[in-house]
Amino acid sequence: MAAPKQIEISQLQIPQLEQLRQQLDQELELLTSSLQQLKIAQQKFVDSQQSLERITPESNGSSILVPLSGSMYVPGQLSDVNNVLIDVGTGYYVEKNVSEGKEYFKRKIEFVTKNMEKIQPLLQDKYRMKQAVLEILQVKVQAQMAANQGSVKA
Repeated sequence: MAAPKQIEISQLQIPQLEQLRQQLDQELELLTSSLQQLKIAQQKFVDSQQSLERITPESNGSSILVPLSGSMYVPGQLSDVNNVLIDVGTGYYVEKNVSEGKEYFKRKIEFVTKNMEKIQPLLQDKYRMKQAVLEILQVKVQAQMAANQGSVKA
């Protein structure tokens, strides 16, 4: 299979540059959205890990608020400080002891952080490409306007 042919962007015409700019805008939007979603997931894992840090043998029998939804809670009592149920996604929960739960969230945080670190350079590269396209597009539009004005005066 032949290697893809590379074209210097300065050789593209204005409509092609516009199309490339739109494509880069879409890619930037997708990467930005992905990064934001990863940040949200990372924060949820950090919050969960911190919650596990607060569970100690002394907290047995403590009054707590149990979430029924994102904005509704009921009073409860902590009856088992050794085991927790962890939401592992798609409606599945796994019972783990507190130290296993901490380790689980530590792994999840590391996994999400690595994915964020992979996306950030891609995002920066796409942004640089967009800036280069915009600069060339601006030069070409100005040149075209100057040529049009020159032909109008003649």
